[in-house]
Amino acid sequence: MSTTATETPVVLIKDVHAGYLPGVNILNGCNLVANQGELIGIIGPNGAGKSTLLKAMFGQVNIRSGEVLLDGQDITHLRANQLVSRGVGFIPQTNNVFPSLTIEENLQMGLYQNPKIYDERLEFVTGIFAELGQRLKQRAGSLSGGERQMVAMGRALMMDPKVLLLDEPSAGLSPVRQDEAFIRVSEINKAGVTCIMVEQNARRCLQICDRAYVLDQGRDAYTGSGRELLHDAKVTELYLGTLGA
Repeated sequence: MSTTATETPVVLIKDVHAGYLPGVNILNGCNLVANQGELIGIIGPNGAGKSTLLKAMFGQVNIRSGEVLLDGQDITHLRANQLVSRGVGFIPQTNNVFPSLTIEENLQMGLYQNPKIYDERLEFVTGIFAELGQRLKQRAGSLSGGERQMVAMGRALMMDPKVLLLDEPSAGLSPVRQDEAFIRVSEINKAGVTCIMVEQNARRCLQICDRAYVLDQGRDAYTGSGRELLHDAKVTELYLGTLGA
């Protein structure tokens, strides 16, 4: 989605250095811009820092220098619960549902900070994930991987986030379920939620995103529209391989 130069980005990451261990950085000067309504893809080789970037944005990795701004406000060192209340939703790659709880209880957990809007948000979420509305009493532990991914997305959407961070939503899914996951992300984005998605399935990611960043060794090595990067010979040769063919 296009934006004018005067609009404040929903997310602005400026020269972020971050890592898990003292003195060891995974991110080495990372930059990213996500404007209102955009679907941003993050691709790159294993170990490039893709998931670390999302976790740094969500307060799970120590940011040693640089800034993360949300609607122009500094959120660099806020905790996860503070970020959720500010409008940041995060869907981790694994362990992203409460298996002993029902689908309904999982969705309720997404609204623990503001339970008064449950009915309104449940209507929105089941409008995107109709299957969830039909199976609210089923335990999440009995669901397939693709169904659990729907529950995780639905729970993150319950708080009406300004931006949704998705860490490899297609990981571990069958090809059919992978396609469904990408369709769901597109539907969430079309409903007005700015999305930032890390993906190993680089080709599919570039097909659906507005813009993308290629991370390499903790830096944004290339950026452009999904279509531009998908057809960029250098990006294809260095990062996509046969996925870009």
